[in-house]
Amino acid sequence: MSNPKRKIMYLNPVGTPLYDQVFADMAAQYKLPDTEVHVTSLAESEGAFTHIEFRSYEAMVTAGIIKATRAAAREGFDALAIGCFYDTALHDAREVSGDMIVTAPCLASCRLASNLCNRFGVIVGRQKWVDQMSSTVKHHGYSNACAGFFHVGLGVNEFQADHARTNNLLTQAAETAIEQAYAEAIILGCTLEIGFHERLEKKLGVPVIDVSIAAMKDAEYAAEMKKACNWTPSRKWSCEAPCEEEMAKIGVFDQGYIFGNRIVVKAN
Repeated sequence: MSNPKRKIMYLNPVGTPLYDQVFADMAAQYKLPDTEVHVTSLAESEGAFTHIEFRSYEAMVTAGIIKATRAAAREGFDALAIGCFYDTALHDAREVSGDMIVTAPCLASCRLASNLCNRFGVIVGRQKWVDQMSSTVKHHGYSNACAGFFHVGLGVNEFQADHARTNNLLTQAAETAIEQAYAEAIILGCTLEIGFHERLEKKLGVPVIDVSIAAMKDAEYAAEMKKACNWTPSRKWSCEAPCEEEMAKIGVFDQGYIFGNRIVVKAN
């Protein structure tokens, strides 16, 4: 299909293409046939990050997310998903996104979970993540629906080291969330492999949400509604965008090609 009905970007906000193919495979499996998805990661010049678990890493990579958002908007994307469950730079990116809609995994998965249940549990890698993620859930207005955060003691890179071990740890944490905190759905705060959430869902008997799928589908739905209803992002009050002339004078918003890798999942 040469002219896709909607065009979205899934931005992996790290300076390595290490996980891009995982997200491209996810997009290929779950996107609508007439959607084109570009899976991108940042140039290594933005920092060779393989994860952004630390606030200091987030702070360093935020500039890259801003520049990537600007670049995606100029390319005419309908929507962009920032692929980190911290929802890193979500509100910052929205300011410079033009007519493009920006979403992120925590917001998208909480919104989806609230349509599926009254109380959801969130499985995360490390206890380190919990303070920031709980603040993000609260900011989005879903803290009353969150039954708790349950960590498995693994960093982002460790998730992929031993899939069998990670599988067992995630399963145990999810069972604890359901049996002890009475969670009625599970949000997987970090992606293990495509299709894992479906296998876990069958085992647990409750909805299990993969946050990368939720973010991609949220962006896709936003793009669809944008076109169907002519809805574009607000630029009023707290949503006010920076002045283009002033950004041009500052001179750091549009420097160079920001993407280090890109995989295009074409419309069928």
